Amino acid sequence: MKGHAGVAPPWKRRWRGPSLLVPALVVFSLLLPLAFLFGLLNHFPYGYLGDERPPPEEYEFGGHGHRLDGSLRLVQGEHSKVPNLVKKLGQDLAKDGAESIINPRNKVFYTKIDEDPVDSRTQFNLQVNGNVANSHSDESSNPYSGQEDKPPPMDGLSPPQLASPKPRPAPNATLEFGSYCLWSLEHKEVMVDSLVKRLKDQVFVARAYYPSIAKLPGQDNLSRELKLNIQEHERMLSDAIVDADLPLFVEKKMRKMDLSIAKAKSFAVDCNNVDKKLRQILDLTEDETHFHMKQSAFMYHLGVQTMPKSHHCLSMRLTVEYFRSPPIDIEQTYAHKLDNPLLRHHIIFSTNILAASVAINSTVMNSEETGNLVFHLLTDVQNYFAMKLWFARNSYKEATIHVLNFDKLLTDSSYGYGSPLSPSEEYRVSIRSSEQPLPGQIRTVYLSVFGGSHFLLPQMFKHLNKVLILDDDVVVQRDLSFLWKLDLEGKVNGAMEFCGVRLDQLKSYLGTTAYNGNACAWMSGLNIVDLNVWREQKVSNTYEHLLRKVQNRNEVSAKAVALPITLIAFQELIYALDDSTVLSGLGHSYGVSADALRNAPVLHYNGNMKPWLELGIPSYKKFWRKYLTKEQFMDECNVSV
Repeated sequence: MKGHAGVAPPWKRRWRGPSLLVPALVVFSLLLPLAFLFGLLNHFPYGYLGDERPPPEEYEFGGHGHRLDGSLRLVQGEHSKVPNLVKKLGQDLAKDGAESIINPRNKVFYTKIDEDPVDSRTQFNLQVNGNVANSHSDESSNPYSGQEDKPPPMDGLSPPQLASPKPRPAPNATLEFGSYCLWSLEHKEVMVDSLVKRLKDQVFVARAYYPSIAKLPGQDNLSRELKLNIQEHERMLSDAIVDADLPLFVEKKMRKMDLSIAKAKSFAVDCNNVDKKLRQILDLTEDETHFHMKQSAFMYHLGVQTMPKSHHCLSMRLTVEYFRSPPIDIEQTYAHKLDNPLLRHHIIFSTNILAASVAINSTVMNSEETGNLVFHLLTDVQNYFAMKLWFARNSYKEATIHVLNFDKLLTDSSYGYGSPLSPSEEYRVSIRSSEQPLPGQIRTVYLSVFGGSHFLLPQMFKHLNKVLILDDDVVVQRDLSFLWKLDLEGKVNGAMEFCGVRLDQLKSYLGTTAYNGNACAWMSGLNIVDLNVWREQKVSNTYEHLLRKVQNRNEVSAKAVALPITLIAFQELIYALDDSTVLSGLGHSYGVSADALRNAPVLHYNGNMKPWLELGIPSYKKFWRKYLTKEQFMDECNVSV
């Protein structure tokens, strides 16, 4: 028994081996998930979904293919199943993302494209003078009505009947930046800094690899080579903006940098550092791109909403010339025509000399009889004298042009709700169908309606019975005598109807006001108005009453609410003109054919891209320029249209 002291019994020696395996298995079971996660984080191919990802061993840089050798090759060998999993998950994620984009419950506002009665899913986006005002057809039934408004992801470009064969930008850009996206495509310039951009790309990649190469033992020469190439590239970029500013040996330097980058990629470097650096550069570049996009869009909208310098110069030169010239008083010669209800009276509100001149000249040139035409041009005090001199120096056959100072009329009279001159208001409306909410179904239109000044017409022209109201952005190409013979059937306003927007879609602005929800919107531009029925129906009183209800709103909301107020004031009092009378959308849609432009009786340049602006659509300008009267002051002020 003593000889066996200190020796384990046989049954204990038999279980010693398996007992040592238990803690080893426990440790291994803990380390295995950690190892898998560590490898997943190092090599998981994020950034692409499905087939969008390039081959694991080759990526594109600066137009040249480069292989990613070393440890990056392990992505394909070690985790060949991971990309398939990502692809499968990516398809599901993409499907979910698409549903969130087009889901009508999102707090983005549109109207339906069709003319069916509006349901609770119908949404629209309304923009007035660069400010967005949103509404929903049924806020009480919308569970998302209390959430923050977010910009819609996609927007349309032009009505389906005006489809354009030109390439279109991403719809979401159009809704955010408006017609700037269309204009930028039409005026896209040739890139003159392609080499400069390639140099910057090379510097970015070299900087991403340099820290890892500098830490490798025995690679001092390559580290020094990368550093020198980066410094040489930065020296060239400091003096160059376009390719013409680069030195003649730039191609040689670029090839040298390509070789250095290829050498750096051949080493097994820490891919996490390279990936983080490149992603940081990508994020900075995307932020910079978006900033420049917003800045360019702002400058575009500033250009379309302000008077060009040359036009301001023309107005000032005409004003100075008016006071230098002998007194001009030709109103006595046609005073008997101004209040004669038997003549055909036209009314235009405008502060733009050239626009008003084209609208009047085109109407006169295409009229069979001009002796009975009287134009009442209402403008503000700043442009009154310039307008008066312009139309005194230029004759328009036998037509009578009567220029009125709107501000002086308000001072001499008491209209109760007088305000500065406000011509027709334009609203940018983004529309899509909730039945087929696809990106291509979304479109944008510009809806123009009467401004506040129009509701003073029955009092200003007490002796007139019927008038034809023109916007200053129209061109008349046919004789409009048929409008004066038109029986309005007891209605007040003969106008073009637009059933893409209905009153029920504007209910959030209307409060408890009674209205017909299925009533279509209508457009200004060409309106034949019966002033007698206007006075009988007390349309101006209705407008004033509704206006007082919203005077406590902020400026943006007050301007947005002017649309439903104007539509309700003429509720059940609109006589729909034939759809072929006016061709609209020439200030924002590129898809109108030349035949349609030539055959339309009236062209309406509603939208941002007016024909007198440099930003106007070139193919439509000639129809407007055809009726432009030339003046010597236009050359002196460098007016070019």
